[in-house]
Amino acid sequence: MGDALREVLDWLSGRGLEVVLIILGSLLLARLVSWAGSRITDRIDARYTEGDALVRSEAAKHRHSLTQVLTWAAVVLIYSIAVFFVLDRLGVPITGLVAPATVLGVGLGFGAQRIVGDVLAGFFIITERQYGFGDVVSIQVVGGMEPAQGTVEDVTLRITRVRSVDGEVVTVPNGQIVKVINLSRDWARAVVDVPVSTGTDVNRVNEVLRTVGREAFRDPALRPLLLDLPSVMGVESLGLEQVNVRMVARTLPGKQFDVGRELRARVVDAFRDQGMKVSTPSVSDDEPTARPEREREREDA
Repeated sequence: MGDALREVLDWLSGRGLEVVLIILGSLLLARLVSWAGSRITDRIDARYTEGDALVRSEAAKHRHSLTQVLTWAAVVLIYSIAVFFVLDRLGVPITGLVAPATVLGVGLGFGAQRIVGDVLAGFFIITERQYGFGDVVSIQVVGGMEPAQGTVEDVTLRITRVRSVDGEVVTVPNGQIVKVINLSRDWARAVVDVPVSTGTDVNRVNEVLRTVGREAFRDPALRPLLLDLPSVMGVESLGLEQVNVRMVARTLPGKQFDVGRELRARVVDAFRDQGMKVSTPSVSDDEPTARPEREREREDA
């Protein structure tokens, strides 16, 4: 009994202590890497929020996503190396595990094809800079009826996490993505369609819209969001009772919605000042319309 206890104590003071030190060291190193990655991403975010830039640059978004991926990969590598060292200290022959590990890897490869596809797709998303942290995107997935729309909050090698306008968090596997529309890449465009009746003077409408664009471009609050003077494209579509006159404006990425709302409000005010009004969509003859209750009662009587 004494010899067995002595052997256990000798093992704990030798290889056992090494195993404990390896585990503690890997945990501390992984925490250090995670902390360093968080500090880097926080510094990128602080530089964006405290600076004069209204939108996050493409380089900043790419650095943020790349930092998250490298942090995750470094943590996985640390734990993997620690497992091999622990097995070696426990006397498990690493070379003897090569053949079983190969068979296990092949089995996992067949069973985890989707995960492998997600990781490969995430690798190309990050290296090709398709989108990054802070981008406003619309993601279409395999078999999905409606795309996932919102702001990208997290991009890893396996998943993309998007925050919708309603505050919902949508997690999309990268391997299931078939189409991505980036609404905040380099620059964006605000499109404002103004419906007017066919009897309205289109030239007068164009002049009112040009005036709205010039005043918006001179506005100190709206000018930083516009890259150039809004332009009037003219009649975009023609119907029996109304026509659509289009005005477009190039904006900073992600600011097209704010600019579009502001321009629409200015158009309504300008039309009211000119004694004009925006046309309402007409109801087709095929579409049933609601009738007053008294009229229906008279018909039933």
